[in-house]
Amino acid sequence: MTTSTGLHDIICARTNVYRYLKPTPLYHYPTLRQLVGTDTWIKHENHQPVGAFKVRGGLHLAASLTENQKKGGLYTASTGNHGQSIAFAARAFGLAATIAVPEGANRGKIAAMRSLGAEVVTHGADFDTAREWIKEIASQKSGYFVGPTDEPLIQGVGTYGLEIMEDLPETDVIIVPVGAGSGVCGTAIAAKTIKPDITIIGVQSAQAPTQQKCWKKRSMEQGSMATIAEGLATRVAFDNTQQLMRKYLDDFLLVDDRAIEQAVYLLLEHTHNVAEEAGAASLAGALQIKNQLAGKNVVLVLSGGNITAQRLQYILTEYNKC
Repeated sequence: MTTSTGLHDIICARTNVYRYLKPTPLYHYPTLRQLVGTDTWIKHENHQPVGAFKVRGGLHLAASLTENQKKGGLYTASTGNHGQSIAFAARAFGLAATIAVPEGANRGKIAAMRSLGAEVVTHGADFDTAREWIKEIASQKSGYFVGPTDEPLIQGVGTYGLEIMEDLPETDVIIVPVGAGSGVCGTAIAAKTIKPDITIIGVQSAQAPTQQKCWKKRSMEQGSMATIAEGLATRVAFDNTQQLMRKYLDDFLLVDDRAIEQAVYLLLEHTHNVAEEAGAASLAGALQIKNQLAGKNVVLVLSGGNITAQRLQYILTEYNKC
């Protein structure tokens, strides 16, 4: 799959995104500066109405569909945040939405999808199994299948990259969590086109390293997936986001799940914000390479805040000992 998304597409997507959403804050925290060792800002995508950045992409995609594409409803798979995005967009545009989730999916996210009017069905042990299954169902029922890296999704989520560059033109580094890759790709296209010498760094769990390994080896393959960060839990790479990451990313880090958990704790302590594990990966990455970041203006994308109460309780108990 060849990707053609550029800055113009992201600028155009703003009309569809801002019809329903407002720009999210970019905040500087003095104690976080001390922790990371340089001036550090948080891009608060956890402040979205569904608690994560993906809602931007869902709205732009729904607005871009033809009337014929809308007729059979939307079908997709998700560990939670993408599904909430599609459910939110479907409700906004009066469309039916069916979302497949893997076994053991976040119950809070499932409840949110259903409250937005989507039909949620459980299938398979992981996201990729659910995705392959629901794609076939969509074909059988003449519905519109929404993949995790469809171009309108990348264009929609790229609008937060524009916001970063408008709010802080002097940004030197942006660190973005990577699951399927729509967020980091949209961010990179916007930021690198505006400021070519900016550094864009992706972060993925070491317990779900497929995207990073494929980026590094410039190949397409499947891999293992055992991360606690559901938003990073992919075991296959995607052609279009891999193409974009190879073009735009300067580095791609792997961070251990334990470091991600600690970052959830640190974000609560230093910013008073609740981050889900995937959303905290950017801070975990910054702490891993803090010596390289010295003297730079660093933006960390807090991509989502939809952590379960049980997981948050565990992290607070475990890391309060440290």
